[in-house]
Amino acid sequence: MRHCLALDLRDAPGLIACYEALHQCIWPEIAEHLRDHGVIGMEIWRLGNRLVMVMETDDARYDADSMARAAATNPRVQEWEALMWNFQLRTPWTPPDQKWMPMTRIFDLKDQ
Repeated sequence: MRHCLALDLRDAPGLIACYEALHQCIWPEIAEHLRDHGVIGMEIWRLGNRLVMVMETDDARYDADSMARAAATNPRVQEWEALMWNFQLRTPWTPPDQKWMPMTRIFDLKDQ
């Protein structure tokens, strides 16, 4: 299944450059955590300070709630998330208790 999520970055060129550099080679434990929870592909795209994550998951293994619970008890994932929070901002539509916000698909060419 494909998931699209949005998040903003702090609008500071130096911070954005650092965020991008960190994503050129994420920590191995983060990639392992994602793969262990059914994420089979992930890309992050940027326009200005807006990010869009496209995530492909294995429906038989992926459960967002289970992955979040595992992340909450994994010290290395928590360390990565704390580091990322130095660069990230919630979008104007994101509740205070969330970070990456699922987007709603409004068009698919194959349905036309």
